[in-house]
Amino acid sequence: MERRPNTASQQTKQALAAALKELMAQKPIENITIHDLTEHCGIRRQTFYYHFEDIPDLLKWVLERGTDKMVEETLTQGNAEKGLRCLFLLALNARPYVEHGLQTNYRDEIERMVEEQFFTFFLRVVEKRGLYAQCSHADLKLVMRYHSQAVLGLLKNWTEADSGDLDHIVHIVHQLVAG
Repeated sequence: MERRPNTASQQTKQALAAALKELMAQKPIENITIHDLTEHCGIRRQTFYYHFEDIPDLLKWVLERGTDKMVEETLTQGNAEKGLRCLFLLALNARPYVEHGLQTNYRDEIERMVEEQFFTFFLRVVEKRGLYAQCSHADLKLVMRYHSQAVLGLLKNWTEADSGDLDHIVHIVHQLVAG
């Protein structure tokens, strides 16, 4: 028998995620408390702990949902280059939140989570598209680690000039990834 996700549980998690995003717009993440989140959502503290261990665990859940959405959106773009462009745009839109988080006590955790989710994104897309079929799984993971770190490096040092040259950058990156 297939288990269905508990709708109320998912709604609570989504409400906590939305509260976190809203509170992050008001104050630094290290100043956000579990009390702030539970008060914002109108739930008890025990309810938060039923779903998440702590705020970094909630952040991880938010990033994982974001990765799921990025994979879905990327795969619906028609071809790999359009999908890669979609990834760049989504990542650039999320960049202010990530940068905000990196300026906190959670820096190391957030950096690790972002790297992990980028790797997961690349691995899932490549597997779903059937790319690198000639590679062993270990080699595929190495190649995806390389590509995910390269793209993260580009995004970390992104400039206004890069935004104006987005299509060309995506084309070159696509050639490197697909080559």
